[in-house]
Amino acid sequence: MRAAATLIARPGADARELQVGGVTRFTSIDFPGQLAAVVFVQGCPWRCAYCHNPHLQPRLAADGSEPPVRWPDLARWLGGRVGLLDAVVFSGGEPTMDPGLESAMAQARGLGLLVGLHTAGIYPRRLQAVLPLVDWVGVDVKAPLADHALHERVTGVADSARPVLESVRMVLASGVAHEFRTTAQPDLLNEADLLRIGDDLSQLGARSFALQIARPVGSAGVPVAADYPSAAVLERLGALFPQFVLRRG
Repeated sequence: MRAAATLIARPGADARELQVGGVTRFTSIDFPGQLAAVVFVQGCPWRCAYCHNPHLQPRLAADGSEPPVRWPDLARWLGGRVGLLDAVVFSGGEPTMDPGLESAMAQARGLGLLVGLHTAGIYPRRLQAVLPLVDWVGVDVKAPLADHALHERVTGVADSARPVLESVRMVLASGVAHEFRTTAQPDLLNEADLLRIGDDLSQLGARSFALQIARPVGSAGVPVAADYPSAAVLERLGALFPQFVLRRG
């Protein structure tokens, strides 16, 4: 089992400059109700088997190359899109891993853009620091919050459930608009596990939950069967949350 990763800056870079791993310049689905750009931050300490962006896991590019775009250049581009875009979403990887996130968010807000965040709740203290700058946050919940062994199996990292529970409570107490979401992969999470996740979040006071069916990773990936999860499980999850959505594909 991997230990938690240490935060490292790219050699030769300003430690406070956001390390960008990629960008989607226009999307209507990553920030509810808003047209947004998505900035993918390089680096994640977890190794979820179904990860759709495994190239963003290493904090440094595998070949040692420079980032595809630097944040100052991207910030200038965003400044030219004000009025055409409503928001910028910081995704990853795990964006709260980057010490430059708070500054980048402040710059985006200074342009008049709304700020969104996608996070797995890995670093509660860093999340707490940036939440005042966030207009909407999507929080990935990988497994039942009380099942530390299963959480570690999904993430590949020891003691990974504890900070997520802290982050979930923090988001619920913050008043920031949010969505909790779980990537459902039947080899890792059975239907009872999905219901436990729903119960955990509902008991904490969550009202918005999305179940995202895992997509195959790479050419050898096998699509998830259409009958997972069952209609009965979806009905029970739908009864727990005023806002519940199933996402496939």
